[in-house]
Order: sequence, then C-alpha cells, then structure tokens
Amino acid sequence: MNNQKGFTLIELVVVIVILGILAAVAVPRFVNMQGDARAAAVNGAAGAIKGAGAIAHAQALVKNVTAGTIVMEGQNVTIVNGYPATATGGIDNAVDVDGFTFSAGVFSLDGSPTPATCSVTYAQPTGANLAPTYTIQTAGCF
Repeated sequence: MNNQKGFTLIELVVVIVILGILAAVAVPRFVNMQGDARAAAVNGAAGAIKGAGAIAHAQALVKNVTAGTIVMEGQNVTIVNGYPATATGGIDNAVDVDGFTFSAGVFSLDGSPTPATCSVTYAQPTGANLAPTYTIQTAGCF
C-alpha cells in the first residue's frame, strides 16, 4: 500500500481563502483600534494636565503666589492668575506626559495622523478667580 500524507490542492486553496477573508475583516478593526488607543492617550494626558494644573494652583494658594514662580518636583513653574502659564515654563513644567510635543499650550500626540487635532490645549486663566480652560481634540487620532 502507498500511504501518502499531506494536503490536497483544494484544501490548501480553501485555507488560503479563509485566511484572506479573516485578514480583510481583521485589518480594518486593528487600524480602528489604533485610533481608539491614540484618543485614549489624549484623554489620559488631559487628565494628567488637569491634575497638574490643580496641584500647581493648590501650591500657589499655599504660598500666596498669584503671579511668579513656584517649584514642583524640582521644576520652576511660571504662575499667572494662580495657575500655570500657557507659555513654555508653565504647564509643560508642571506635568510630565511622555509621547507628546508641547508648543504654546498645545500638547500634541507624537505619531498621530494629524497631531494638531490629536491634542490637548491648555489656556491659562484670563483673570483672577477664573479657571484655566482645557480643549481636547481627538479627530486627528484616527
């Protein structure tokens, strides 16, 4: 008797077709998951920035500083109206978010399709007894 072991050509073609269908379905979902992950990173950074702003504000209140400089974790943080300044040396020194580029109050996610719209924008208060504003943009994350 001749015992041959192996797959027939039809079996191999069926397996390749099934793998192709799975790949066609899985790849778009995987790409969408990357966008969701980038949007989640931006939202997480927004939380960190808000928290750092609140901690800096609390320290400024304790030290009675409405305009000037405080020290947080060894970093000088410029304070304007009781909160970190938008300019370099303000909120960017108060928070440490890896994977983001800071420029003029905007923390843009590195590696996103459109960093300008995959970002968190911080704006210092415009007057005394006002709070800073935070703008979260995730449209450019996808």
